[in-house]
Amino acid sequence: MPHFTVHISEAALDGQAEEGLIRGLTDAVGSVYGERFTHLVAVDLIGIPRGRRGLGGKPTDQAAPNVTLSLREAAYRRPDVPDAPARLISAITEAVVGVLGEQVRKQVTVGLSATPEGRSGVGGRVA
Repeated sequence: MPHFTVHISEAALDGQAEEGLIRGLTDAVGSVYGERFTHLVAVDLIGIPRGRRGLGGKPTDQAAPNVTLSLREAAYRRPDVPDAPARLISAITEAVVGVLGEQVRKQVTVGLSATPEGRSGVGGRVA
Protein backbone atom coordinates (compact mmCIF):
# COMPACT_ATOMS: atom_id res chain seq x y z
CA MET A 1 0.00 0.00 0.00
CA PRO A 2 1.54 3.35 -0.98
CA HIS A 3 1.74 5.53 2.12
CA PHE A 4 2.72 9.19 2.20
CA THR A 5 3.89 10.99 5.32
CA VAL A 6 4.11 14.73 4.76
CA HIS A 7 5.71 17.03 7.33
CA ILE A 8 4.68 20.60 6.54
CA SER A 9 4.40 23.95 8.26
CA GLU A 10 1.00 24.38 9.90
CA ALA A 11 0.86 27.81 8.28
CA ALA A 12 0.70 26.13 4.85
CA LEU A 13 -2.33 24.08 5.87
CA ASP A 14 -5.18 26.51 5.27
CA GLY A 15 -8.20 24.25 4.86
CA GLN A 16 -7.80 24.05 1.08
CA ALA A 17 -4.21 22.87 0.77
CA GLU A 18 -5.02 19.64 2.57
CA GLU A 19 -7.47 18.39 -0.03
CA GLY A 20 -5.19 19.50 -2.87
CA LEU A 21 -2.16 17.74 -1.40
CA ILE A 22 -4.07 14.52 -0.70
CA ARG A 23 -5.55 14.43 -4.21
CA GLY A 24 -2.31 15.53 -5.89
CA LEU A 25 -0.14 12.94 -4.13
CA THR A 26 -2.69 10.21 -4.86
CA ASP A 27 -2.73 11.23 -8.53
CA ALA A 28 1.10 11.22 -8.58
CA VAL A 29 1.09 7.50 -7.74
CA GLY A 30 -1.60 6.94 -10.38
CA SER A 31 0.46 8.74 -13.01
CA VAL A 32 3.32 6.28 -12.48
CA TYR A 33 1.58 2.99 -11.65
CA GLY A 34 -1.89 3.49 -13.16
CA GLU A 35 -5.25 4.56 -11.80
CA ARG A 36 -6.02 1.10 -10.41
CA PHE A 37 -3.54 1.76 -7.59
CA THR A 38 -4.96 5.11 -6.43
CA HIS A 39 -7.56 3.56 -4.13
CA LEU A 40 -4.68 2.08 -2.08
CA VAL A 41 -2.89 5.41 -1.43
CA ALA A 42 -2.84 6.72 2.15
CA VAL A 43 -1.71 10.27 2.95
CA ASP A 44 -0.88 11.65 6.40
CA LEU A 45 -0.34 15.41 6.64
CA ILE A 46 1.57 16.33 9.78
CA GLY A 47 1.57 20.03 10.64
CA ILE A 48 4.73 21.42 12.18
CA PRO A 49 4.09 24.34 14.57
CA ARG A 50 5.90 27.63 14.04
CA GLY A 51 9.47 27.54 15.34
CA ARG A 52 9.67 23.74 15.41
CA ARG A 53 11.36 23.18 12.08
CA GLY A 54 14.89 24.08 11.14
CA LEU A 55 17.19 24.06 8.14
CA GLY A 56 20.92 24.52 8.29
CA GLY A 57 20.84 24.92 12.07
CA LYS A 58 18.31 27.75 12.00
CA PRO A 59 14.55 27.78 12.65
CA THR A 60 12.43 28.28 9.53
CA ASP A 61 8.76 28.63 8.72
CA GLN A 62 9.08 27.60 5.08
CA ALA A 63 5.95 26.11 3.55
CA ALA A 64 7.67 23.42 1.44
CA PRO A 65 7.10 19.97 2.87
CA ASN A 66 9.27 16.96 3.50
CA VAL A 67 7.44 14.13 1.71
CA THR A 68 8.16 10.45 2.32
CA LEU A 69 6.55 7.72 0.21
CA SER A 70 6.72 4.19 1.57
CA LEU A 71 6.16 1.33 -0.86
CA ARG A 72 7.10 -2.29 -1.12
CA GLU A 73 10.66 -2.56 -2.34
CA ALA A 74 9.65 -4.43 -5.51
CA ALA A 75 7.43 -1.53 -6.65
CA TYR A 76 10.51 0.58 -7.34
CA ARG A 77 11.96 -2.09 -9.66
CA ARG A 78 8.93 -3.16 -11.71
CA PRO A 79 9.98 -3.88 -15.31
CA ASP A 80 6.66 -2.50 -16.60
CA VAL A 81 7.36 0.84 -14.85
CA PRO A 82 10.77 2.02 -16.07
CA ASP A 83 12.48 4.69 -13.97
CA ALA A 84 9.79 4.46 -11.28
CA PRO A 85 11.81 6.29 -8.56
CA ALA A 86 12.67 9.24 -10.82
CA ARG A 87 9.12 9.43 -12.13
CA LEU A 88 7.69 9.34 -8.60
CA ILE A 89 10.01 12.09 -7.35
CA SER A 90 9.05 14.28 -10.30
CA ALA A 91 5.30 13.62 -10.00
CA ILE A 92 5.31 14.17 -6.22
CA THR A 93 7.20 17.45 -6.59
CA GLU A 94 4.79 18.63 -9.30
CA ALA A 95 1.81 17.75 -7.07
CA VAL A 96 3.19 19.82 -4.20
CA VAL A 97 4.08 22.77 -6.44
CA GLY A 98 0.61 22.59 -7.99
CA VAL A 99 -0.93 23.21 -4.57
CA LEU A 100 1.61 25.41 -2.78
CA GLY A 101 3.02 27.35 -5.74
CA GLU A 102 6.19 27.54 -7.78
CA GLN A 103 8.08 29.37 -5.02
CA VAL A 104 8.38 26.14 -2.99
CA ARG A 105 9.84 23.96 -5.78
CA LYS A 106 13.52 24.24 -4.73
CA GLN A 107 12.61 23.44 -1.11
CA VAL A 108 10.45 20.35 -1.64
CA THR A 109 12.20 17.22 -0.37
CA VAL A 110 11.06 13.75 -1.40
CA GLY A 111 12.24 10.50 0.15
CA LEU A 112 11.32 7.07 -1.17
CA SER A 113 11.26 4.38 1.48
CA ALA A 114 11.33 0.69 0.50
CA THR A 115 9.67 -1.96 2.63
CA PRO A 116 10.99 -5.49 2.06
CA GLU A 117 8.48 -8.16 1.05
CA GLY A 118 6.64 -9.64 4.01
CA ARG A 119 7.27 -6.64 6.25
CA SER A 120 3.99 -4.81 5.82
CA GLY A 121 0.40 -5.73 6.38
CA VAL A 122 -3.20 -4.64 6.28
CA GLY A 123 -5.98 -5.76 8.60
CA GLY A 124 -3.65 -7.88 10.68
CA ARG A 125 -2.33 -9.87 7.72
CA VAL A 126 0.96 -9.68 5.91
CA ALA A 127 0.41 -7.96 2.59
